[in-house]
Amino acid sequence: MQTTLVADDLTVSHKRGVVYGPVSFKADDGLTVICGPAGSGRTSLLLTLAGRMKPSSGTLSVLGEELPRHARRIQRSTGVSGFHGIDTLEESVSVGAAIRERHAWLAPWWAFIRAVDDAEVNRVCGPIFGDIPIPAASTMIWDLDEVEMVLLRASLAMMSQPSILFFDQVEQVHSADARWQLWERLGAIVAAGTPVVASATAPDFEMWADLGINPSVQYMNQEIR
Repeated sequence: MQTTLVADDLTVSHKRGVVYGPVSFKADDGLTVICGPAGSGRTSLLLTLAGRMKPSSGTLSVLGEELPRHARRIQRSTGVSGFHGIDTLEESVSVGAAIRERHAWLAPWWAFIRAVDDAEVNRVCGPIFGDIPIPAASTMIWDLDEVEMVLLRASLAMMSQPSILFFDQVEQVHSADARWQLWERLGAIVAAGTPVVASATAPDFEMWADLGINPSVQYMNQEIR
């Protein structure tokens, strides 16, 4: 497999102390899962890998680009999803409006962005939702269940055709069935050609075995295995 990122003694710290690190690992073009309890720095690590947070020390290369030197390039080449406060959706808008807003963000300033119908929702969401029913364009965000919500957010992130998708906090879907569905769809994104780096409180070895996926697992402050 091809290596997509290499981190060596990567650390983020602030005046109040160390957020995470030092962390050293490599990720390939498959599924990589970073495991650790709440407060272990998983989210900050993913944001660093995605070029959205500057490391305090250590070295990092993503897609052959040195970070933070080429952070803007990596920001354009990667997608982020599941991050509270970053890709959180406004609940009082429709699915179609959320997709139209993402189209507007990605398009040139002068482009006319049409209203989004069910066919466009299916086009955008189909590869991510798979066999899970896709909501109609008129569905309000507040009416989505937790799986539909996270998969819509992932669909929006994938609209830019990123070279890597970073997905934070798999445990934000609470039931075992919902987590099974999410892992299955993250595995499908990888199978379709986009590497995924996800974070979770703990590995789901039995679930992964049932799904036929074999992620690389990184434990915070430990070597990859």
